[in-house]
This record gives sequence, structure tokens and C-alpha cells, in this order.
Amino acid sequence: MKNKKNSDFVVFGLGKFGRSVAKTLAKHGHEVLAIDNNGEIVQEIADFVTHAVEADVTDNEALKALGIGNFDVAIVAIANNLQASIMATIMSKEFGVPYVVAKASDDLHKLVLEKVGADKIVFPEREIGVRVANSLMSNNFIDLIELSEDYSIVEIAILKDWVGKDLKELDMRAKYGLNVMAVKKEENLIITPKADKILEETDTLLVIGSNKQLKKIREMKG
Repeated sequence: MKNKKNSDFVVFGLGKFGRSVAKTLAKHGHEVLAIDNNGEIVQEIADFVTHAVEADVTDNEALKALGIGNFDVAIVAIANNLQASIMATIMSKEFGVPYVVAKASDDLHKLVLEKVGADKIVFPEREIGVRVANSLMSNNFIDLIELSEDYSIVEIAILKDWVGKDLKELDMRAKYGLNVMAVKKEENLIITPKADKILEETDTLLVIGSNKQLKKIREMKG
């Protein structure tokens, strides 16, 4: 899979979850192909994504004609139709999509999706579409929780330029407008770390900041 910031996405199923993921990805400049068997829903989202198509996700030939294999990530946002969910996952993998994210309705559904090749399983009641979309787009964001339209809490991987420096030297509040809440070292979480805490390559930071500032961090090379 190529750099997440340059990835193209195909979204199967345009329920609330699927629409949220598709719109968020498209909003951030990604090419998004949205597919659903409901023509009205397809028309509603057409203005928000690169391409919106009415198609049966269990139709092998239809998906092949749409060039599914040319996409970097497939999001199977179907949970109420087990057959469609499984088939979309299987065909995405068969067509050569490198990374498949599938929505599951329960643990049994999750197990089946894992068996047929899904790389990541999400539960709509546990994760929201915007959060998943943001994690897919970022190379250095490990997890993101949107507190509001303006602020988020993010677990972020250490950038190369930060390795070997302490928090005082980095001065993230002044340079990036971010407040460091914790440093995660393997399974240990250091809450409110001291200013002389030196960062290592395997560390991650839990920070809070404005989405505008976090976007700048997202665009920096890891």
C-alpha cells in the first residue's frame, strides 16, 4: 500500500457509516469511489465523492468493470447483509486491493471477515466513520478521537526529527500548538511526562490540539 496521504479508496455500502467515511476521505482530497445498490443514496452522495455508482457488490463482473483492483484501500461498510459483506471483502482481495477494512455487526461476523482476508475490522457502535477515515489517511497518526469540529485527541508516532530530543527542546505547545498528555512506551503509559523526558523511536505521544494544527503534523513526514 502506498503512502496513506496519496491513497485512493473504494467504499462499499453507503449507510450512515459508509457515507461518513466516503465524505471525509473525499473532503481531504482523496479519490473515492462510492458503491451502493440503492440509486437514491448514490445520487445523494454523488456531489461529495469522485465517483458514485449504483451496483450490486456481489456481482463479480460489475466490480471488475469498475476497476476495483486499482484502489489502495477498500472499506466494506456493510453489516446488515452478511453475504454482500463477505463477497465484497473476498472480491476486493481477489482483485488485488492491498488493504481491506470491513464493518462487522458482531463477533461472529468479525471472525468470518478475518477468515476471508479483511485486514482491519471495525464496529459501528464502537467507532465512528470520521475517526476511521482520519486514521486511514495518516502515516503518523495511530489513533484519533474528535472532541469537536475544532479539537481532537491523537495518539501519534514519533517523527524522525523528534527522536533523541526531550519535550522541553521540542516545545510542542509553542511550535505546534499541541499539549502532550502522555508518552506511551510499549505497554507503559507515562501521564503528564516531565520536560526532560527524552523521546525514543518506539514511543508514541498522546496529545490534544486543534484540528488545524494536527493537520500540519499529519502532513509531516514520519
